[in-house]
Amino acid sequence: MDPKNSAEFYQKLKSQLEETSTWPSKYLYKFIVPSQPEKIHQITQIFDNIGAVIVNKESSKGTYTSVSITVVMKSPDAVIEKYKEVGAVEGVISL
Repeated sequence: MDPKNSAEFYQKLKSQLEETSTWPSKYLYKFIVPSQPEKIHQITQIFDNIGAVIVNKESSKGTYTSVSITVVMKSPDAVIEKYKEVGAVEGVISL
């Protein structure tokens, strides 16, 4: 994703979050990750110590792992910040 589209995407997401939720609010992140323990660990570390509930589910062939994270976030900006942190992990797809 190029930076311009990324900025537009996050601005749109922020607007949607502000309109649809009262903050702080529970938020569900969903990511698809190559089934490599170090990549899954990198993502779980990003959400460590903030009360996140993390559920991993491997694909039928074991190639990818779905990582679902439910956590109370303080604001739309906090939600977006976590997306950016996870975006730095190579091979991750945000849903």
